[in-house]
Parts: sequence; structure tokens; C-alpha cells
Amino acid sequence: MVVAPTIAIVILNWNGRTYLEKFLPFVTAGIHPGVEVIVADNASTDDSVSFIKGAYPQIRLITLDRNWGFAGGYNEALRQVKSDYYVLLNSDVEVTPGWVGPIIDLMEKDPSIGACQPKILMYDDRNFFEYAGAAGGWLDYLGYPFARGRIFDVCEEDRGQYDTAQPVFWASGAALFIRAALFHELGGLEPFFFAHQEEIDLCWRIQLAGYKVYACPASVVYHVGGGTLPKGNERKVFLNFRNNLIMMAKNLPLRQLLWKIPFRFILDSVSAWKSLFAGEAIYFVAIAEAHLAFLKWLLIGRKKSVFPKKRRGTLYGWYTRSIVWQYFVVGKTTFTEIMKGKS
Repeated sequence: MVVAPTIAIVILNWNGRTYLEKFLPFVTAGIHPGVEVIVADNASTDDSVSFIKGAYPQIRLITLDRNWGFAGGYNEALRQVKSDYYVLLNSDVEVTPGWVGPIIDLMEKDPSIGACQPKILMYDDRNFFEYAGAAGGWLDYLGYPFARGRIFDVCEEDRGQYDTAQPVFWASGAALFIRAALFHELGGLEPFFFAHQEEIDLCWRIQLAGYKVYACPASVVYHVGGGTLPKGNERKVFLNFRNNLIMMAKNLPLRQLLWKIPFRFILDSVSAWKSLFAGEAIYFVAIAEAHLAFLKWLLIGRKKSVFPKKRRGTLYGWYTRSIVWQYFVVGKTTFTEIMKGKS
């Protein structure tokens, strides 16, 4: 008899009582044996904990001693969770009936798939892909992330153009399925990041370890997005730029690292000065602080980071050209347009 795998859906919460009240009913509806729903609370100061205890006594509650951020929070919580699969689910995600099955079926049939994501659409405009992952993430050769259905701030309308399950570079942390044993084997999420791009770093390490990352559009969820740090927030800009540079420094081969990091400094600086002249000094300051923080990490912070265990895997979803050039210079704004000219 085939034994069904165990699945832990883990929602990391920080002051998100409103989201929990709104979206937990969708998560708990139709849960079958072998699936456990867990809320890990990152030391919230609102009434999230009391709400869960009162309204959802059947849900396991893990309370953390402080706000560890997205990466550290999940690392701390998942040390206390035993399961075959973890599903890292944002509190601001509305799931659809049967959303778990297609992904678990896909991963069960192919043991080489280490992580996977569903199709992620906008909560407020359900015909469009959502920024954080869309139909599966890619990375260009200079470390800039984009996705099937989302190039920089342009999110495409979903017309079924990306409905094929296929390997990608990274799966979104908004709804990330991952083999539990692999998560722990690779050291979990990068704790130094706190938040932003930690899932890309993890998926890079997954691929270097010889596994694949997939997008499975047969599963669909709707993501509010920006629930913790709104778009344009200085902290968010800082974390994105700093973490992206650290991610490259950890995962790229040395021969690429030696020229790509300096080149990225130049490109980031161009973006910073452009923002300053446009009256957006907040971006200029955040990028400058990110560069300084990266150099500090390079000198004294590297020992605290999680590096790839192996470097033998094939990288899928790796774009060998510049997404910046294609978007800002050539004017291509959709994934399909860009892939027509890929090398």
C-alpha cells in the first residue's frame, strides 16, 4: 500500500491578525488527513495569538521569542515541525480548492524536484499575475530576478500563456512547497537576509545541489502582496539590493563573481543617481546603505551565512542576457517577448 506523504502548511505571522481572519478559512477548508496547518508567530504585538487560540484551537501555534524576520522566523519554526513536505505560505494569500494536490502529485512523481510553487495571481485583480513569483521565477546573468508573467513592475494578464508546468530558477516564498529533508540538509533560508530574496537564494542552492525547482500552474493562489513592507519602503529597497549582492557572492563561481559584483555596483549606482535626480532621495540613500552593508558582510559577516553544500547542479531558468537591457533599452515588457530572443 502506498503511504501518502505528510504535509505541513506553515504560515509565518507578524501582526497579521486581519489577514489570518480573512484567509485562514480558505486554508483550513477541506484539509484532509496528513495535512497539518501551523501558524508560527514572530512575536506579534497585535492580538494574532489570542485570535488563533480562540478561533482556531485545532491549528498548531508556534510562538517565537522575537521577530526573526521571514528567513529566521521560518528557520526557527521549521526546526519544530516534522513532515515530508513543508508549504511556506504567506498570511496574505487566498488559496483555492485543491491547490495542494497538483504540486504534491508532481513532486511525488519526480523525486528530482526539490521545490515548487503554484501560479500566483493578484488578489485585487484576479486576471493578472502577481509580482511575487507570478508563474515561476527566473534570474538573469547579473542577478536580476524576473518571472513568467512579471518583468520588473509590469505584471501580465493571465491568458493561459504560462499554464505548462516547467523548471524555473526560483519559486516564490509566498507559497513555497519544499521537501522538508532537503530544506534542513541545505541549511534552510539565509538568516542574514531577514527578508527579501531569501527564497531565490534557497532555490539557487537547491539547484546547485542537483535538484530542480518547478512552477505548477495547475495550482492557483491569489496574493495580496506588500502586506508587511509596502512598495517603495526604504527598508525594502535596502534589503533587496543588499541581499541580491550577497546572494550572488555566495552562489556564483569566483571567476564570474570577480567582474559581476563590480559591474552590479555600477548599475545600482546609475539607478540610485537616477532616482535622486527624479526627487526620490529615499532610493538613493537605501542603495548606498545596501552597498556599504554588503561590503561589511563581505569583510565580517560571511561566517554567519549559509553557503551552497554542493555546486554540481544544472541551473534552469537562468537567462544568459541582461533583463535590464531588454526591458529598459529594447522595450520588451513580457516574458514571452524576451524569451524569443534569448541565447
